Formats: sequence, C-alpha cells, structure tokens
Amino acid sequence: MTISLRRIVPVLLLAVAVMGVFAIGRDLGRTRAALGIFQGEAFVVACALAFSNYLLRFLKWEFYLARLGVRGIPKLESFLVFLSGFVLTVTPGKVGEVFKSVVLEERHGIEVARTGPIVLAERLTDVVGIVVLIALGAIGFSGGAAWAGVGTFLVVVGLALVSNERLVGAGLVSLERTRFASALPKLREAYASLRLLVAPSALVVPSLVSIVAWALECVALWVILRGFAVDVSPALSTFFYATATLVGAVVPVPGGLGITEGLLQEQLVRIGGVEAGVATAAMILVRLATLWFAVLVGFVAYGALGLVRKAPAARG
Repeated sequence: MTISLRRIVPVLLLAVAVMGVFAIGRDLGRTRAALGIFQGEAFVVACALAFSNYLLRFLKWEFYLARLGVRGIPKLESFLVFLSGFVLTVTPGKVGEVFKSVVLEERHGIEVARTGPIVLAERLTDVVGIVVLIALGAIGFSGGAAWAGVGTFLVVVGLALVSNERLVGAGLVSLERTRFASALPKLREAYASLRLLVAPSALVVPSLVSIVAWALECVALWVILRGFAVDVSPALSTFFYATATLVGAVVPVPGGLGITEGLLQEQLVRIGGVEAGVATAAMILVRLATLWFAVLVGFVAYGALGLVRKAPAARG
C-alpha cells in the first residue's frame, strides 16, 4: 500500500493554520520573542522522551501480537511496522494507526481483521494510563478529579460495551440484511480478537506500560517549559499535558488539532501563570516534539521497511 502525501498535506496545512491562529491570537511578536530565548537542547530532550514513549508502546504491540498468537516476525521488522502506523496518527482517536495492520497483512498475509483490533486495545489502555496521570497530577489541585472522572467513565463504558457479547452480537446480526452483510465474517473475527485483547488478564501489563510511556511525554512538556526558564512543577505539567491529550483524543478531529492546543495553552496561562507568548511557544514546541515528530518517524520507518527483507510468513 502506497501512502499518498495528498492525504497528509491537508492535515499539515490545517496544523500550520491552527498554530498560526494561536500565535497571532497571543501576539505573534511576544511568541517570537519567547522562542528567541528558548534553549534549543530542551527540544532535543523532548523529542528523545517522545521516542522513548514509542519504544515502550512498541512493547504493547508485541504483547498484543503474542496474545493473538502472531509470531515469527523479526523484532526490527515488527518495530518498523509499528512505527509506520504513526504516519496516520493525525486521525480522530489515532484510528489511522490501523495502517500498521495493513502493512502487516501486505508483508505476511495476516488479515487486518485479526490485528486491527490492537489499535482499539491500545487506545483503551492509553486512556487508562492518561487517567492515572491526570489523577496523579491533580493531587492537591482542585478540578483535576473531574477530568479523572471523565476519563474513568470513558474507560468503563468502553470496556463494558466491548465485553457485552450479547449486545455486540445483536449489533452484528442487525447488519445481516444490509449492504455490510458481506463484511460480517471479518467483523466477527475482529471482535473475537478484540475480546481477547481487552480481557482482564490482558489489561494490567499494557496499562502499566501506558502510564510510564505517557508520563515521558508529560515530562517533555516540563522540559520545554524549563527551556524557557519557566518553573511549572512536574505535577502540574503532567496534569496539563494529560488532560489536553485526553480531550484531544475524545473529540473527533484529526490529531485533536485545535482542541489539544487550545486547552494546553489556556491551562498554562490561567492555571500555571505562564506568560501568554511563552505559553503559545511552549505549546507549539511540545506539539512538534510529540505529534509531528511521530508523523516524521512514521514516514522514516515506512521507508526503511522497503529495505528490510521479508521474513517467512508468521504463523499462529
């Protein structure tokens, strides 16, 4: 499957527009002045922390593949397949990351219906991790418990819906007389995989990994703020980044564009007491170091896959 840049460019342009609106809205001159005093090495550290997040989430990918009985894929190839999913990370809820399952099918013949549900399992455990981080960041901070409650509610509802075999089964049966009837076998296979991935025994380890992985990106925000000589506590930085990430994931817009940026910036100014121009500059840099760095990594990984020799088809 060839990735068309035409599908990515509109989102890139939207991102540029969003950043521009925030910069102008907060006084472009003050934002530029803030960037002028920023210590560049802090951005490098933030990117390194983001990449460490990817390394930990790769462990979840491997865990889920093993859970589904998918074996025989060399670790380097599996890692590049995993990273290639970041090409479409700027999709609502990052569901575009199912692209890695498409790549896996092309290279090994493992049907997307079998591994595609991994994306949903990843998102559920990511929400668990982010909710825990919000709760930790909200210690001694009024209002944080409300966001933790929202995240917990979403997780519980999601797990309840997925685990209700009768409800899902009824939904699938209702498709028998529609134009989607031909897709029912694939949907049933996907649901069988999903139930296996979100069983209680499969939730603990991935959720713990998610807590640590997303904590690293929260630290990335703190590092960037330190690059502006702004002293916002690690706890508050964790709360700001985690809440903005959660809301951006819930609202159905590509990569949470506009939503995540707006909430992050407002929290920095109104709660963190950060000067408006610095808040805008910090928001732009942390989004570059996390969201857009991921997209770049995805393109590099997808290109590198073409240089990696295909291993014998995995069996399981």
